[in-house]
Amino acid sequence: MRVLGVDPGLTRCGIGVVEGVAGRPLTMLGVGVVRTPAEAEVAERLVAVERGIEEWLDEHRPEFVAVERVFSQHNVRTVMGTAQASAVAMLCAARRGLPVALHTPSEVKAAVTGSGRADKAQVGAMVTRLLRLDAPPKPADAADALALAICHIWRAPAQNRLQQAVARHRTAAPRVVKGRTA
Repeated sequence: MRVLGVDPGLTRCGIGVVEGVAGRPLTMLGVGVVRTPAEAEVAERLVAVERGIEEWLDEHRPEFVAVERVFSQHNVRTVMGTAQASAVAMLCAARRGLPVALHTPSEVKAAVTGSGRADKAQVGAMVTRLLRLDAPPKPADAADALALAICHIWRAPAQNRLQQAVARHRTAAPRVVKGRTA
């Protein structure tokens, strides 16, 4: 499975590509950051993020795109930029028919470090270890993108089984409970 992880942001949008399957060693295929100038108009910045993500999609041809789920922060401006960059990443994937998975920061931290409260240094250290890198990817946005891809690779088999079970449940014949259909 090849996954493009996206840590969305308007100033720095982390991008990382990881290949592998759960339970086996993983391989980093690429990592970087799409940067936009803070003084540029938001629309221009979003176009730059879109172009950067499209280049990564063209070069690495992932099967899935994992994006950090936007969560509430105190700084509304930061949340808006993150949400806009996240939407661009999802749009780029959807245009190509690629499935998109959203993972919360705590899900990613728990998957990679074992603790949903891990700090950036712990995430970077575990990404370095799991991908057998010489040093943690810099900046932290790049390491976070790789962590998203790792999280998706590890969680996808369980999520797929859950989705299949729900689908089977929905298509199963209705049950009769005390004389009525349930």
